[in-house]
Amino acid sequence: MTYTWVDEQAELVALVDTLLAEPRYSFDTEFHRERTYFPKLALAQFAWSGGIALVDPLAVDVTALRPLLESDSVAVLHAAQQDLDVLSHSCGAIPKRLFDTQLAAGFVGYNTPSLATLLQGELKISLPKGDRLTDWLRRPLTQDQRSYAASDVAHLLELQDRLVAQLDESGRTSWAEAACEELRVKPVSGADPDGAWLKLKDVRVLKPRARGVARSVAAWRERRAMSVDSPVRHVLPDLALLGIAQKQPRTVEELAHARGIDDRHWRGSMGKEILAAVAEGLEQEANLPVADGEEVDRSLRPAITLVSAWVSELARHERIDTALLATRGDIMALLRNDPDGRLATGWRADLLGDNVKRLVDGRAGLAFDGRGGLRLIEVPQ
Repeated sequence: MTYTWVDEQAELVALVDTLLAEPRYSFDTEFHRERTYFPKLALAQFAWSGGIALVDPLAVDVTALRPLLESDSVAVLHAAQQDLDVLSHSCGAIPKRLFDTQLAAGFVGYNTPSLATLLQGELKISLPKGDRLTDWLRRPLTQDQRSYAASDVAHLLELQDRLVAQLDESGRTSWAEAACEELRVKPVSGADPDGAWLKLKDVRVLKPRARGVARSVAAWRERRAMSVDSPVRHVLPDLALLGIAQKQPRTVEELAHARGIDDRHWRGSMGKEILAAVAEGLEQEANLPVADGEEVDRSLRPAITLVSAWVSELARHERIDTALLATRGDIMALLRNDPDGRLATGWRADLLGDNVKRLVDGRAGLAFDGRGGLRLIEVPQ
């Protein structure tokens, strides 16, 4: 596969100028985050009507990509969420216009397909097999690694054309565009340190006072991890955080005896910061989020399962990825009559119509259709 290797700043600037003249370009990234808090960009791949380029972010300043990302050129990616996260932290910008082939495929009969599955299904192209554990930060990259990376963007524009044709034919182009925009504006990682405590595995067994400490110390850990760009587990292991929450130390000596704590945690400035976070956490108890279903009126809770079944059936019938049509959270928002819920407006509301309301009101029910599916039936009033 022919491609250009870009490891000089002037070459990157020239590439950006070339892509700015294009109405669209395909894009992908390779990255690692095992040793850092934020994803570390290791390679950026581009393809356009005139060629393919691999950009080495270890050799150039990738913030030079910002004019391209902020332009009206459409960036075509597959499963873009993590790529957007990487771009946000490495370039300080994300594409102004985005087409995600995985999302688009969800409107033409696929269920969250891999790129390999989609290329095989639509273009009869088989991607070369790569090493899942490749160290993309190691230099020099082998020819096989480079060719594998180039193949990830080589066919995305052709794939976009194929998907857009199907979307246009089914009248779902605007649906896919709306889904891509939802993804584009979704918050990136590190956006909510105050909610980090909810990721702790055993947080639900803690008492309210201990949860307050866990919330405060977890928020401190998250912010410190971001400031030093280190994984949170390297700043303070979960075991130590839970030990602190249970022991609630007020002195360095008490902190030193908390489970999971070692010398680096209680000595010096880190120990002082942890104790300050503990003191802050002791001032206010933390309540766990309301469990699924509990935020819906008790009389409507059985409807969650009923509506979920109908949404799944509708997705199957309409050949739409169920995850795109409605999540459990979307269904609960609808049952709460949340005007800002995703099912309240737009293509989702158009597709669901008033059938959910009929189910909830008892004017309709579900029955097996004898062919492995469900159908709505009228309920005599």
